[in-house]
Amino acid sequence: MPNYRVGRVAQEIQREVNDILRKRIRDPRVEGVTITEVDVTGDLQQATVLYSTLSEDPETIEDTQKGLEKATGLIRKELGSRLTLYRTPELTFQRDESLAYGNRIEELLNQIKQEDEEE
Repeated sequence: MPNYRVGRVAQEIQREVNDILRKRIRDPRVEGVTITEVDVTGDLQQATVLYSTLSEDPETIEDTQKGLEKATGLIRKELGSRLTLYRTPELTFQRDESLAYGNRIEELLNQIKQEDEEE
């Protein structure tokens, strides 16, 4: 039997974390961060939050990760007050590499297209 609650909780966490990042977190390292997906375990105890940034610079990516790790406590506290869960999940932030991967594939396809036009 599918567990629909996990999906609903994941969507709710995604929406609330996006809102918290925009309105409550003042750290300049996390500006421009977008939450793309949230994976919640079946027991709702842990949540992996996938995020994307506009910058592809490794130093900026590392600073963003540090900023999110530092803000995890505040984000979790805010989530606890906004969600009606018995226990607020522990949050882990990971960069979503799928967007960069998709951009790289698009670049390669455009390169192949240009090479075909030149022939």
